[in-house]
Amino acid sequence: MNFRPRTKEEPEINLIPFIDVLLVILIFLMLTTTYSKFTELQLTLPVADTEQQRDHPKEVVVAVAADGRYAVNKTGVDGKSVDAVARALRDAATAIGKDSVVIISADALSPHQAVVTVMEAARRVGLTQITFATQSSAGARAANGR
Repeated sequence: MNFRPRTKEEPEINLIPFIDVLLVILIFLMLTTTYSKFTELQLTLPVADTEQQRDHPKEVVVAVAADGRYAVNKTGVDGKSVDAVARALRDAATAIGKDSVVIISADALSPHQAVVTVMEAARRVGLTQITFATQSSAGARAANGR
């Protein structure tokens, strides 16, 4: 009888078959995955009901003509400087109130600097609520006679 203690062998994990299986799975996933290319952004824009407001008591409308002339609440402004527009805005805002909304109604051909001048004048006076007046595309076609 052989009573000598046997040496126990540690179990060995062979990783080569495991790596082979993972590579096959990786290749399968790479071949079955489709890659889509985005050539443009597809956006869904928000929708708002455009009901007309009935009461506009705190509006200061600044009209900018194509040649750069200004009119505040249908009153012409003498000069094209920021100070002249600021004086006219200050007079209109004191009559209405400090929380007035400035509506810039600029001609489509008016210079960009003229609109920036109105914005700077409103900032100097302290009027921070500024919006721009536009017309609908149907109104533009009717005005152009198309």
